[in-house]
Amino acid sequence: MSVSEIENILGDEAGDLLNYTCKGIPKEDLHLPGPDFVDRVFAQSDRNPQVLRSLQQIFSHGRLGNTGYLSILPVDQGIEHSAAASFAPNPMYMDPENIVRLAIEGGCSAVASTLGVLGMVARRYAHRIPFVLKINHNELLSYPNFHDQTLFATVEQAWDMGAVAVGATVYFGSPECRRQIIEVSKAFRRAHQLGMATILWCYLRNPVFEKEVDYHLSADLTGQADHLGATIEADIVKQKLPENNGGFRAIGFGKTHPRVYEELVPNHPIEYVRWQVANGYMGRVGLINSGGPSGKNDLKDAVRTAVINKRGGGMGLILGRKAFQKPFEEGVQLIKAVQDVYLCDEIVPA
Repeated sequence: MSVSEIENILGDEAGDLLNYTCKGIPKEDLHLPGPDFVDRVFAQSDRNPQVLRSLQQIFSHGRLGNTGYLSILPVDQGIEHSAAASFAPNPMYMDPENIVRLAIEGGCSAVASTLGVLGMVARRYAHRIPFVLKINHNELLSYPNFHDQTLFATVEQAWDMGAVAVGATVYFGSPECRRQIIEVSKAFRRAHQLGMATILWCYLRNPVFEKEVDYHLSADLTGQADHLGATIEADIVKQKLPENNGGFRAIGFGKTHPRVYEELVPNHPIEYVRWQVANGYMGRVGLINSGGPSGKNDLKDAVRTAVINKRGGGMGLILGRKAFQKPFEEGVQLIKAVQDVYLCDEIVPA
């Protein structure tokens, strides 16, 4: 897909998103994605050679192989959002094999899913596409519903099936987050010992974060969540695309600094993502943004998110429902459209 086609998809926002130059944190201060990212960044860290190999497997696979960018298919929504809510639009994805087939046909860097899904097809596919085993989940069968991440799998089970990475979620800001931090930190330590990479879903979860706007999507709060994720040695952090800023001030808690709002994070979606990237050790811990739920304008929304992520200094997208809630071939094409943004040399960090 050419840059002109991407401009057509973006419509009225094309000029603002494609021509914007960051005024807060300059791109020169970042460790940007590139073909040598593992050598340039992680080879200097405490990760052992087997972790470096696992990371390189992910970075070398699929259509974005050896670019430094990632395109991951995540399908854990059968637990997180219920199987009915997730798969009724396209029941074929009740079959784990179709999930992995979508990732392969879509040219993804990896497929991320549950112990049950990946374990069911591991012998056939673990050597054909990198597996990321999501080890904890929230489930919605408990009544009344509540938000907590519970371990569903062990790191050893991920290693046994041939996964190259484990993924986990911490609901930062929730009453249970301290326990989740301890559990996930221990799991990530064990994953690194066994030679697997680590990906953390750094999500916010607290009803108090919703005021006149939803500050779960605030650049300052999500950025701090990314910083906490980097602290427990997530190799990659997954975060929602920020839509606003000023969560600390609006809610009236924690600590921040006026410079964040007056100088470092101007009011622009690319600047919001830039702040998320900066909180991941200036890009040493790569940022992948989530694709969000499926809606009426999925192609535009997904391409827009990819442009903002790439221009902000991010490392890629982890896009699920927008793809698997569509007919198979349509889902494949949507995934590839997102990848085309990262393959377009004319779109560069702002």
